[in-house]
Amino acid sequence: MPIESVFSKLEPLLPTVQKPIQYLGGELNSTVKDWDTAEVRWALMYPDAYEVGLPNQGVQILYEILNEREWILAERTYAVFSDMEQVMRDNGIPQFTVDAHRPIRQFDILGLSFATELGYTNMLTALDLAGIPLHAAERGEDDPIVLAGGHSAFNPEPVADFIDAAVLGDGEEIALAISEVVREWKGQGSPGGRDELLFRLAASGSVYVPKFYDVDYIGDGRIKRVAPNRSGVPWRVHKHTLMDLDQWPYPSKPLVPLAETVHERYSVEIFRGCTRGCRFCQAGMITRPVRERSITTIGDMVQNGIQKSGFEEVGLLSLSSADHSEIGEVAKGLADRYEGTNVSLSLPSTRVDAFNVTLANEFSRNGRRSGLTFAPEGGSERLRKVINKMVSEEDLIRTVAAAYSQGWRQVKLYFMCGLPTETDEDVLEIADLARKVIATGREVSGQRDIRCTVSIGGFVPKPHTPFQWASQLDHETTDKRLQLLRDTVRQDKQFGRAIGFRYHDGKPGIIEGLLSRGDRRVGAVIEEVWRQGGRFDGWSEHFSYERWAAACETALAETPVDLDWYTVREREYSEVLPWDHLDSGLDRDWLWEDWQDAVNEVEVEDCRWTPCFDCGVCPDMGTEIQVGPTGKQLLPLSVV
Repeated sequence: MPIESVFSKLEPLLPTVQKPIQYLGGELNSTVKDWDTAEVRWALMYPDAYEVGLPNQGVQILYEILNEREWILAERTYAVFSDMEQVMRDNGIPQFTVDAHRPIRQFDILGLSFATELGYTNMLTALDLAGIPLHAAERGEDDPIVLAGGHSAFNPEPVADFIDAAVLGDGEEIALAISEVVREWKGQGSPGGRDELLFRLAASGSVYVPKFYDVDYIGDGRIKRVAPNRSGVPWRVHKHTLMDLDQWPYPSKPLVPLAETVHERYSVEIFRGCTRGCRFCQAGMITRPVRERSITTIGDMVQNGIQKSGFEEVGLLSLSSADHSEIGEVAKGLADRYEGTNVSLSLPSTRVDAFNVTLANEFSRNGRRSGLTFAPEGGSERLRKVINKMVSEEDLIRTVAAAYSQGWRQVKLYFMCGLPTETDEDVLEIADLARKVIATGREVSGQRDIRCTVSIGGFVPKPHTPFQWASQLDHETTDKRLQLLRDTVRQDKQFGRAIGFRYHDGKPGIIEGLLSRGDRRVGAVIEEVWRQGGRFDGWSEHFSYERWAAACETALAETPVDLDWYTVREREYSEVLPWDHLDSGLDRDWLWEDWQDAVNEVEVEDCRWTPCFDCGVCPDMGTEIQVGPTGKQLLPLSVV
């Protein structure tokens, strides 16, 4: 039976809301399929506004892969702003997809991609607008399976009350495998209802279903154990790792937004995973091992993406793009190919020790020479040893000297505040570093118009990293240190005006810390915040620390834990962590040893180029590092 579009009710109301264009759909390369010919139907949600969600690589890749199968239908939905939320509630319009404006409650699966924990309240808004019960335990046979993925799904316990299932790791293959399970179950007449479907997914060992696991607590609030409550459900759920990225050259038909979005470019992921071993970096830890795309696949993807989208900027993305074993050949090949055209190439922030001027010159050959961004992360050499960011001050100065001498005028440096063992002195060394960068730039360029922007974020300990046991710095101390640094920069008569200073206060980081390392009891906090009006918590103008702090007091009143317990408390080795039953491949003892190395300021090399350090991923996951060089060259396209 065809599902009715809500567009006829929605269209006359669009002039009453801001940015109505983001609710229209119809983008170039979007897909609308016949409802009745599909056997399995996915609604894919990035739980943020259209302008943030549409460029998301993960959602675009899954959207395309699922829709390539004739029997699968996939559409997209995004978080609606508060004015649209009110219009929808007043007029009885449910949460809908932008592709065909179908109600998301009619789909088989609502797949949510969480890049950050601060999107959890937006998920609750979408569920409520859709008419889907907030709590998984209250859902009926007609409700979709609510499935979480993305980096935050590596600890889905804070949202365990609201989701039916979670998937860890790469989504390309598992999304198709889940579709097959749903197809088979529906084809058999849906035996056993949604409970049987969830059991089939859980029994595969590939999907985590929270309802099949019980959590027991000790009197002091710590977890005693997490154990399956049903036979046939595995004790540990493993992450998925996609091998041979050349076989999955997606997105091959990139979505071209109608409204302005945060990234107006075609993005190519040139490799996945990172083994640099930065101890704060969850993305690097959970995406191991490194898997490179070949130079020829990258070239084909860039050519195809430009043709299919019309974008004039191409971003070569990964966690550390300049570490690709053939990045020099990639840069030269693409620069040769698109010289004299409007196509510009960009790398995201580059490691100081992987950057070279030749590379930068290739990327700016078409005349666009914006600022360069580097991320030393720690202000002092000592702190960089703690976090295993092996970049010396000498490396940084040599790199910026080369850049300024070649005509660059602006460098952006990214740091973190609140890292383990950090002192006021470590933070103040950021000012020293910025001064030296500007002094070097003035000296080598002979110019005075040299700028250095210092951008500082708060450190948040994350699961599946060596810092998962660390205490988080309280927001008062974070703010005090940032104020001290800002005053130091402003008082500098010689360099102060040339140093830009951007930072976030410490409060959002504390809430992110609560959500990233929380357990199931935190679900009540999220729900309380949402009921008190919490929406778009990742946006500074909508975030309210006071609302979150009050919700913690209310929702955790009957428990022995509070906001500080989840954030500023250091954990012991023996403590059961909320995500210990979820396997990222990393050996827990290896993580603990790396945490001890951090405290002792011991650095660890990148295992791509050294013997294995036994982190556990390759043998546990049946994977291996896949890097070049291939020795191939990217030839310019011949004009037909």
